[in-house]
Formats: sequence, structure tokens, C-alpha cells
Amino acid sequence: MGGQHTLFNDINTAFCNALGISSYLQGVVIMVCINIIAVLGMSVLTGFTRLFSFGNAGFMSIGAYTAAILTVQFKVNFLIAIILGALFAGLVAFLLGSITLRLKGDYFLITCLGFGECVRVLFNYTKNITGGSAGYPGIPNYSNMLFCVVCVVLAFFIAWRLIHSKYGRNLTSIRENELAAEAVGVNAYRFKRMSFTFSAIYAGWAGALYGGYLMYIVPASFNLAKSCELITTTVIGGLGSLTGSVLGAIIVTILPEIFRAMSNYRMLIYSIAVVLIIMFKPSGLYGYKEFSFKRMCKTLKRWGIAIGKFFAKLFSGKKQPKTAKAGKEEKSK
Repeated sequence: MGGQHTLFNDINTAFCNALGISSYLQGVVIMVCINIIAVLGMSVLTGFTRLFSFGNAGFMSIGAYTAAILTVQFKVNFLIAIILGALFAGLVAFLLGSITLRLKGDYFLITCLGFGECVRVLFNYTKNITGGSAGYPGIPNYSNMLFCVVCVVLAFFIAWRLIHSKYGRNLTSIRENELAAEAVGVNAYRFKRMSFTFSAIYAGWAGALYGGYLMYIVPASFNLAKSCELITTTVIGGLGSLTGSVLGAIIVTILPEIFRAMSNYRMLIYSIAVVLIIMFKPSGLYGYKEFSFKRMCKTLKRWGIAIGKFFAKLFSGKKQPKTAKAGKEEKSK
């Protein structure tokens, strides 16, 4: 196990040294990748199924602790540990969803919130297994930049294939009108449970990578604020958009780093920026649409034409032709 993750780290080090990528920038990219994976799962749940969960931080912690315990205590290969951590989080979500997804209204949301806090408290009080509030140290450093980028590409491909399959179309139909979807034979309960499980698997995957990056995890890292951050990021990127979720995760992760120099006001500026995005783009940056190079080229062309006309009018020096109304007013004077 140690030899394999050391080989991955050596390849990553050689690659970053060749491109001159600093360790700080590598850390930012790794955190961006981890957040993208977690938000992609949340996007499938919230953006395409219209289910809100405040418990995904709990699933992140399940994936993180499962992978950490397997690699540290049982010397399991880190790739297998990540997979098992993600699958175990998905199994817990499947069992929880089997009970809670029959609830209507806000009861599912409240149950998920309670579940996330229960998991955090459980990890705090199981000191013999998880280290309790002191944390769980000694995790192998397997989450390097190249590995996390590969994980993001794989995660996006899987999510894209799911959303553009018949299962994804059924999820979208449930989002638009659950009663109508059930009327044409869509089992809403089964597909919502599948979406919830998929979201938890991605959260567990992100949690396992998070532990492998920091080499130390603590229950306080997976609190309610983390779940709120995942939902906020999904909304900023745009509900019903995978590429929007990726963009939202990049913005939410990088903004605090941009304002790091203003340490006293960093979080205030970050919060204001997030609020402004939600105010002026309530549907998100890519609400219910995906990024398209063709659309981007058309937008840039339209902006270019508008800017060109503005500067042409500004520097032409030609007087605008008088309208008939303006001519009559001058004659009357």
C-alpha cells in the first residue's frame, strides 16, 4: 500500500516541479477537486431531484473515517479504502432513505439535519475507534493533485452519464412534477432513494480524499456549516447544471484564498460576494443549463459587437442626425 501511494506522490511531484506549481497552489487545486466531487453529488440530489439534505457532511465523515481506519489500522490499499468508504456512506444513505424518503414536506430535511449531527456526535464519543474530538491522525498522504484531478474527471463523467440516461430523465420528471411522473409509471420513491444514495457516495468519496490530503481528520470538520456550504455552492453554480456545480465549487473554494491577504475582512467580503451572486442570479450561474462553447462564443460575439458600437459612437465625433421632433422644437425657439 505504502509503495503505491508513494509512487503516485513521486509522479505528482515530478509533474508539479516540471510545471513550477507550488505546494500552496497544489493544495488549492486539491481542495477545489474535493469540493467539486461533493457538490456534484449534491447537484444530482438537489438540482435534478429537488431534495435538500443538510446531512451530506455526515456522509463525508463516514467516508473519511472508513477510509482512514482501513488504511491505518488494517493496511488496506488506499484505492480500495476510498471505494469502500464511498460505498459504506452510500449504504447508510440507502438505509436512511428507505425510511425517511416516505416523509413529506420538510420532515426529510429535518431528519437529514439530525442525522448529520448524530454522526458527528457519535464520532466524538467513540474515542477508541475514531480518536474522538482529538481527531484521527496518521492517515497516508494519498490525495495529491494529479490523483484528485483524475477523480474529478471520473466523477463528472459518471454523473453526466447518469443525468443523460433514462434514470436522469426520470429524476428530472420528478423534479418538475412528481404526481405527473408517478401517473406515467415512474416510481418516485425508488428514484429519489437512488439519487440520495448517489449523493452520499460522492460525499463519502470526497471525505475519503479530504482525509488523505490533510492526513488528519476531526469530527468538527463535518458539521452543519459544511452541509450548508455544499447546498450554497450548488445554488450558486445553478440548480440542474453539473457544469454550474463545478463552477460554483471553484468560486466558493477560491474566493476565500483571493481575499486571504485581507485576513480581518476575508470572510466578510466572501459572504458579501456570495450574497450578491444569489441576489442578481437567483437561478445560479448556470441554472438549468450546461456550459457550452458554442453558447459562450455567441455571448462573447454579442458583447464584442455591443462594445464595438459603444466605442465607435464614442470616438466617431459625428453628430447624431436630428429627429423631426427636435427640428420642430428648434424652429419654434
